[in-house]
Amino acid sequence: MRFVEDCDFLEFSAYLARLGLYVGDGELDRLRNNLESRRSNLIVFRENGEIIGHAIWHESNTEEHSKGSPRDEKDREILQGFMGKGKDFVELHELWLMREHRGKGYGKQFFDFFEDYIKRKGYDSIVYYAFDPAAIAICRKRGYQEAYGMEGTGPYGETETEYSFYLKLRKT
Repeated sequence: MRFVEDCDFLEFSAYLARLGLYVGDGELDRLRNNLESRRSNLIVFRENGEIIGHAIWHESNTEEHSKGSPRDEKDREILQGFMGKGKDFVELHELWLMREHRGKGYGKQFFDFFEDYIKRKGYDSIVYYAFDPAAIAICRKRGYQEAYGMEGTGPYGETETEYSFYLKLRKT
């Protein structure tokens, strides 16, 4: 299994369709626009040439989710509690691995890769919002600071509790 920056959007959209993700009105078009404009960045997990998982990340800060999109008050308070006002960071916006590939250590491998990758790109902080128990366990084990998040809606419309995680990357 390997991690690859970007991929053909037609291939990626077929993978998303198999998972039942980005099926709402205009969601796939917004994702494509964000990736093509580089407001968001894509990393795919590949095994035997097939996409088996993905991560989407973007630059962010404590005041705005993305340029022109202010954070709500609770989110801003949580982030400022982690790092102070007006701080820039990378937000790991979405992390997904197909069910049949879970439990193989790929999550740990991804975080090893991603933390190093982001540090090599010159960033010093990562924020990740997680609701999946395995992702929460990985963040806790890796020493991410944690804050109770908010009740939200999951990828399939279910109600979930989302936790906020923050990691200050160590300089090498």
